[in-house]
Amino acid sequence: MAKNNLTLIPEERIINKIYLIRGQRVMLDMDLAELYGVETKQLKRAVRRNIKNFPPDFMFELNKEELQNWRSQFGTSNREKMGLRIPPFAFTDYGVLMLSSVLNSERASQTNILIIRVFARMKEILINHKKLMVEIEYIKNKLSNHDDQIILLFDYLQQLEETKQQELDQANRKKIGFKLPENK
Repeated sequence: MAKNNLTLIPEERIINKIYLIRGQRVMLDMDLAELYGVETKQLKRAVRRNIKNFPPDFMFELNKEELQNWRSQFGTSNREKMGLRIPPFAFTDYGVLMLSSVLNSERASQTNILIIRVFARMKEILINHKKLMVEIEYIKNKLSNHDDQIILLFDYLQQLEETKQQELDQANRKKIGFKLPENK
């Protein structure tokens, strides 16, 4: 029955718990504890016991400035997050993977599968987004070059028109000077 409940965790719920801190997408200990169905202090205790399994690219603790900045994003709407006094642990996708072995429960393993799938999908979207941005930049550069060429073409057409107009004006102007009688 636990597996069925886990598959009911909507992706949006997981996505809403992923933050961008220090340029990395992370999940905080309290959010992970909620998803795993354990208390935050239990999760932290398990991590501290196995701290060697969590290098800085797997997990880091928010400093006071980051905590204050993170808190300010919620305003006064969320008392639980505003009242947070101990800086939380932030887990990257690798850290989330490691958590399943540290917590060693079926629910943690199943929840990790869902979370890792969300992280993987987000990376895939970002990669596709980057590819699209590169293509758009290429097209933009190509079109900006076309703009210059079109402007140059219009300049040439204008010069050609001015030259033709000068030739026409020259041909149509009243001739002055001595006229020879026409031979009949």
